[in-house]
Amino acid sequence: MEELEQSAFLLHSRPYRENQILLEFITAQQGKISAISYLGKSLKSNKKALLQPFTPLKIVLKGQGNLKYLKRVEPEKKSYQLIGNYLYSGFYLNELQVRLLGEHIPYDELFCQYQHSLENLSQQVPIEIVLRRFERILLEELGMTIDYSPVFTENTPNFYYYPEQGFIPAVNKLAQPCYNSLHLQEIAQNNLSSKEVMQTYKVLMRQIINHLLDGKPLNSRKLFIQHP
Repeated sequence: MEELEQSAFLLHSRPYRENQILLEFITAQQGKISAISYLGKSLKSNKKALLQPFTPLKIVLKGQGNLKYLKRVEPEKKSYQLIGNYLYSGFYLNELQVRLLGEHIPYDELFCQYQHSLENLSQQVPIEIVLRRFERILLEELGMTIDYSPVFTENTPNFYYYPEQGFIPAVNKLAQPCYNSLHLQEIAQNNLSSKEVMQTYKVLMRQIINHLLDGKPLNSRKLFIQHP
């Protein structure tokens, strides 16, 4: 049986079959991986304590096919301590990866950015900056690099964004987000110091991610509403 040892973070877990749980990891070597672990006596209390989000892990998996068995798990570093909206932001990053990433596809840069994001959230770096940076890398890893060139070449104050077409001059009023041209230019140049620019960036990323999710809501966003 093939065995894999990888650096990993647990993204999500849920009951599977009797005395089993299904675990979803993001790993440095093979991207998102699903694995099964047994509950009960075979899952020692220290092992259960390790299988929590935001803990850098070393895992050994065994088995062939897409669904592996978790043979061993041990801590690689101390867990990142997140509280309040920083905790909910961590859940948001986890849910994005669970919902949008394919399995067994290496996402080297995304894994590094995820770990860097957790570190920043634990240090209470401004949330909007952390989330936008992660979302940008996520979209790039999914092959969705945003082309901002029209906002520099088209002489128009506002734009609409269509995932299939990109930025289109906002000539007619439509029932969708309308983006300020100057804000988009600042985003393209990574000048994110203005609150107005960051708000535009947030709306743009939400539109794109909602499109990728086919309009299905994210559970983690509800946490921000319930606990403002």
